[in-house]
Amino acid sequence: MKKALAGLRTFNKIIAISLPVILLILLVRMQSLAHQELSSPECRVQKWDIPVSLTAKNQDALTQKQKAPLIQRLPVTCCQGDTSCLDEVLYGQTADKKALLSAIAHSVQYLQTAKAVAAYQNYQMAGITRDRVFKSLKRFRELLLKTNSATELHQAIEREFVLYQSVGQDNKGSVLFTAYYEPLYAARRVPTAEYRYPVYGLPPDLNSWSKPHPTRLELEGVDGLQGAKGKLRGLELFWFRLRLEPYLAQIEGSARLQLPDGTQTAIGYAGNNAYNYKSLGRELANDGKLPLQGMTMPIILDYFQKHPQELNIYIPRDRSFVFFQENHGQPAQGSINVPLTAERSIATDKSLMPPGALALIHTSIPFVNPTGKIEERIVSRYVLDQDTGGAIKGAGRVDYFLGTGKLAGDRAGVTVSNGQLFYLLLKPQN
Repeated sequence: MKKALAGLRTFNKIIAISLPVILLILLVRMQSLAHQELSSPECRVQKWDIPVSLTAKNQDALTQKQKAPLIQRLPVTCCQGDTSCLDEVLYGQTADKKALLSAIAHSVQYLQTAKAVAAYQNYQMAGITRDRVFKSLKRFRELLLKTNSATELHQAIEREFVLYQSVGQDNKGSVLFTAYYEPLYAARRVPTAEYRYPVYGLPPDLNSWSKPHPTRLELEGVDGLQGAKGKLRGLELFWFRLRLEPYLAQIEGSARLQLPDGTQTAIGYAGNNAYNYKSLGRELANDGKLPLQGMTMPIILDYFQKHPQELNIYIPRDRSFVFFQENHGQPAQGSINVPLTAERSIATDKSLMPPGALALIHTSIPFVNPTGKIEERIVSRYVLDQDTGGAIKGAGRVDYFLGTGKLAGDRAGVTVSNGQLFYLLLKPQN
């Protein structure tokens, strides 16, 4: 989608931008799973890390300058009583299984395109091919439909699949997870005295612009209102009431818009000006305005609500700029041009990770409990890698798509944890 961070996700998805990734990318509260005990000592995070023997073997075998982003290993065997090892919600809620089946169908659709053929022709990991990814998805779907419990599914995977684990940030498998979402904003098709801040369509002559391209400051000015005086003139798509809203839409890579006649439409990532995203949160911390420790998106938003004049200081520091297209209410899309599925789509660095592939994530994710408060739980989730983002770089980053609207945004804004990322592929003999 973004994450653009589809957008910067290069989006090519900072909601795609990515991202992917996001306000998430602004988050810097790093809570490690290593400090969260599971049901027994052997089920702590170390069980999910890359075995030392595999790490050493991988290092010895690599002579190229860039180390392989994935290491093959057997599936993780669940400890007795450790429910975080299983994707239990698939069997507790019918709708959740339907969501995963839908995400799988979207990836299957992508894998049959010329874009997928080209992507896998250039993919550097030995053993991971488009045909193998496709067959793995088809077999996993069969298992998902015929198994009756998360344990039964996990056991079938142990028999038939191998895992390719991301080496992470530390070559031991530690991956930083953030989250992104599709915001919902009120917007107008024509400007008014109240709705003054625009988002822009993709310039038709962008490829002919001199390089480096103009920065955000050069495109829209300090106050975000000067776009009509330069290269963006006539490219306005929609207008927003608050300056932060079009900016956050760029970070997320997409947005759903509520129009005054009661209808909704959507905008999605169309391109960017080829600069790396710069985090507002990091800039506030560098200037001593907020402490880096414990910073979350709600804290950042609260700061700017109290100091709106400072938006003209900090937003221009982010040189990246995302262009949009109207999607007429269609679901947010990822960088592989398929709809994203809440809780079942992720964004990764597509220069390293296999597009459209089935993955398993094991990390801490915030949920809303029965009292309405957000609490974190360590979970495993089967997901599809369908997006990327400008802020999602390297083997140690994943952006997790949480859906549309305020609740998804509240959860995304406090998602920041370490975990592990695995890709599921059929054993060669299958």
